[in-house]
Amino acid sequence: MSGTFVGMPAFPEAAREAVGDRTLRGNLRHATHTIRAKRAKAVAEVSDWAELREAGKRIKDHTLRHLDDYLVQLEDAVAAAGGTVHWAADAEEANRIVVELVKETGKSEVVKVKSMATQEIGLNEALQAEGIRAYETDLAELIVQLGKDRPSHILVPAIHRNRGEIRDVFRAEMGEWGRPAPEELTDTPAELAEAARLHLREKFLRAKVGISGANFMVAETGTLVVVESEGNGRMCLTLPETLISVVGIEKVLPTWRDLEVFLQTLPRSSTAERMNPYTSMWTGTTDGDGPRVFHLVLLDNGRTDTLADEVGRQALRCIRCSACLNVCPVYERAGGHAYGSVYPGPIGAILSPQLRGTRSEIDASLPYASSLCGACYEVCPVAIDIPEVLVHLRERVVEGGPATRDGNRVVLQPAKGHAGERAAMRAARWAFARPGALRAGQRLASRTRRFHPRALPGPGRAWSASRELPAVPAEPFRDWWQRTRGGEEDPK
Repeated sequence: MSGTFVGMPAFPEAAREAVGDRTLRGNLRHATHTIRAKRAKAVAEVSDWAELREAGKRIKDHTLRHLDDYLVQLEDAVAAAGGTVHWAADAEEANRIVVELVKETGKSEVVKVKSMATQEIGLNEALQAEGIRAYETDLAELIVQLGKDRPSHILVPAIHRNRGEIRDVFRAEMGEWGRPAPEELTDTPAELAEAARLHLREKFLRAKVGISGANFMVAETGTLVVVESEGNGRMCLTLPETLISVVGIEKVLPTWRDLEVFLQTLPRSSTAERMNPYTSMWTGTTDGDGPRVFHLVLLDNGRTDTLADEVGRQALRCIRCSACLNVCPVYERAGGHAYGSVYPGPIGAILSPQLRGTRSEIDASLPYASSLCGACYEVCPVAIDIPEVLVHLRERVVEGGPATRDGNRVVLQPAKGHAGERAAMRAARWAFARPGALRAGQRLASRTRRFHPRALPGPGRAWSASRELPAVPAEPFRDWWQRTRGGEEDPK
């Protein structure tokens, strides 16, 4: 992945600063609770939601098992429809391809549909370095761009901003990017939306190059699909003469019919709508209708490495609905910036360390950015067991071991700072394998309970600083069992 966010402090440090921001916490609490309640209502309307969820999981798992075949089929179908397919192994190659394609048009401006893949690779920065200006056209992305900010949510990138802050950003920055905001702009939603609409309209009408991502790609037909709520995507996908789409390889689906499942689950899980207002589909190029030139950049950037992990690969099922963020108690309090990635929240905690590896401090800390409550798994429309992957990645961070990086099988070294944890787990494994030692330890702990400290010493202090140390019972379970069962056989 791009190093755009790498270099930030580890999650605990970044989250500690975010938790102290009362305005941020208020914004997040209001937004996530509102979205969460609406989603629950929308999902409850569907009598076969569990079946749709299982169908989505199976379609994705089948596709990932045969990804090589479906990507080749997709390439052939796109080429047959008049498009050109490019393969990008990493962020650097993807950026180079897109920059060269834009330069070939002779233009120095592009309009963009909201795209997490282009954020992942740092495309805007790569274009800017070559003198090409990229204009975000999604309202929330526009707010983030004008505010020189970073996205903090998958669906609502400016969720950390309130209306007053957005008004101030529009007033101060909009004129530097194009049509300025009205001098008497207030913070009412209608006025903010109108200011953005007028500002963006001139960009749509002038731009000759559009850049997009895609929610889905259909291998059978070579069709790409974008779902959105504002209409900006439709403008970017139809008005420019050249369209460049940068899409992760995991977004492919085998057949047109497979869309039926996801066009039901994605809107309800993301925006709590029965159907999203705009569903745009395009297949190559068509004379006299839409862009005359279409390029598809298929992005790997760590995805095949993730696919090689039998436990972690389920993260590639993700359809970017953001439902897991809206129910996560950690995200609600820490916000998205603390995750150091364009993929925040529970899904980011398992996706970023797999795409980028766990060498950096921030990536090694992300698997611990969870209480393991399981709420994320319960709402996921493709049944990604996020807690399972989090525990799996924690083991990788602490113990190291075999993994796939850049297509090669390597042995990872344990991350620094976990020696105490490894020693404690090995001691526990030794004790649990020896019933006699375990029994003696339990009795000793019970008989010395009044001398136990309220907090752990040394490295354990980090754990007990934010938690109460559980009290040791006055009597071990084994002793209680023998006493209450009248001398029956001691449980093994």
